[in-house]
Amino acid sequence: MSHAADLRAHGETLAGPLPALLADAQHLAQSVVLGAHGRRRAGMGDEFWQYRPAMPGDEARMIDWRRSGRSDAHFVQEKEWQAAQSVLLWVDNARSMEFTSDKARPTKAARARLLAMAVSILLVRGGERVGLSGLGLPPRSGPVQLLRLAAAISDTGDAPDFGAPEARGMLPRSRALFVSDFMGDPAPVTAALTKAADRGIKGAILQILDPQEEAFPFDGRTIFESMGGSVRHETLKAGDLRDRYLERLAARKAMLADLARATGWQYHCHHTGQSAASALLWLFGALERDH
Repeated sequence: MSHAADLRAHGETLAGPLPALLADAQHLAQSVVLGAHGRRRAGMGDEFWQYRPAMPGDEARMIDWRRSGRSDAHFVQEKEWQAAQSVLLWVDNARSMEFTSDKARPTKAARARLLAMAVSILLVRGGERVGLSGLGLPPRSGPVQLLRLAAAISDTGDAPDFGAPEARGMLPRSRALFVSDFMGDPAPVTAALTKAADRGIKGAILQILDPQEEAFPFDGRTIFESMGGSVRHETLKAGDLRDRYLERLAARKAMLADLARATGWQYHCHHTGQSAASALLWLFGALERDH
């Protein structure tokens, strides 16, 4: 099995236990309603949503005479809005994402790709169009698109130490998902989300960290080196750096959360030691919010 097909199979495994936009979503932390299963908003569609009182301007053919016959008022059937949505993904393939502090634990990159594929599978099953931000893979639906996505996000190529989100090719009023450790320069992240917000694009930021990056369990002589080797720092008293490091990490997370709020996006931090399914549930809700 190729790496792309293997990644898709793992994504299917993660998505499988979740109800793909079915009634079982009621039992999850939040309702999951996507694509052809409706977004609980009046508009074009075939599925009944609710009755509303007839208003001036409603045509006679819109009135539900059976429902109206049970009262003294006239009622109109509203349908659920079911237009397909375009969702653009950016999955960081930088070298920093290849870090794991435990061989038994997935790298940040492996978890990011798995979650991106799993949410793509569920979105496509719901009738949505999914693609990658940038100019390489425009949003499309269908199983072939999932294979294209798997191949694209598996291709690391000549990756830099730290990634920067790609905002080109993002369609106005579409939705987007950025998945990264966001440990590099924050300026490109701010620029990308600001540009997206100007186009009416809303979405989610999922920050993925290794538990060791949160705990900073270092003491004594320690050599810190980036995955690509471009940054290297040696200290004899690593413990003395702990408080400053944790302060800077907290500041980075707060910056991402504030940026998300300012641009109408959602932010969440996920650790590779946590359940992937819990992050997938969050992504589902975040991508549906504000529909």
